[in-house]
Order: sequence, then structure tokens, then C-alpha cells
Amino acid sequence: MDHDELLRFLRGHRLAVEASVARDGAPQAAVVGYAVTDDLEIVFDTVETTRKYENLVADPRIALVIGWGEITAQIEGVADIPHGPERERLRECYFTAYPDGRDRLAWPGITHVRVRPRWARYSDFTSEPPRVEELRLG
Repeated sequence: MDHDELLRFLRGHRLAVEASVARDGAPQAAVVGYAVTDDLEIVFDTVETTRKYENLVADPRIALVIGWGEITAQIEGVADIPHGPERERLRECYFTAYPDGRDRLAWPGITHVRVRPRWARYSDFTSEPPRVEELRLG
């Protein structure tokens, strides 16, 4: 599994389960629609009143699972809330995958989160033997 193969896999999906940690240490998870840049930055939108937003502002560590069934990618990384030109660049990537995301810009407190992956595990249990590969990123 190399960068390009992981990128193709991630772009072949639209939803991820994201996991973050609450201030009291409790795990929390949510399903998010995402897009991915050529540099493997994962971007999703959320509202500033959500638990995921509050969690990621307090502790930017994040995990994602992408793909359902027997082929998945697990991602661990660091999230941030970009501003200025970076936010606009990432929004354009997101809007390519989710054109209706432009309409959500009118929502109070809408923002976009960038995830910079640091580690990934690709698992394909449809082959024999199963293919499980880890990548160190960033």
C-alpha cells in the first residue's frame, strides 16, 4: 500500500466514522461525510456546537474508520480548524465531493475540520491470506 493506492481507496468512499475523546476521557464517535486532498488531508464539515468539534478543539487527536465490510482503512491523526487561504483551499476540495456543502455555509457555526493522518492501516479480508498493511504518514 502506497500513498496513491491509499488515496484511491479513500476517494472511493464518502463516509467515515470519526472518533474523538471528550474532556472527561470518554470516547465519542460520529459518522461524517468527508473529502480528501492529494496530500491525504481529510476534510469534513461540522457545527461548533457538536461534541466532535468541542472534543477536537480540546484534544486534536482523532481516529477514523473508512470503508464498511471486509475492506477498511483505519486512520489516526491530528485535526485542526484551518482559517484564511488554507480553509478556502480545503473547502473547495470538500465542495467537489459535496456540492451541497456550499449551502451549509449559511448554517450558524458551520466550520471545516482538517485531519492530517499520521498512521494508517489498510485491511482487506477478501483475499487469502488477508492483506493488512500499515503506513506511517506525516
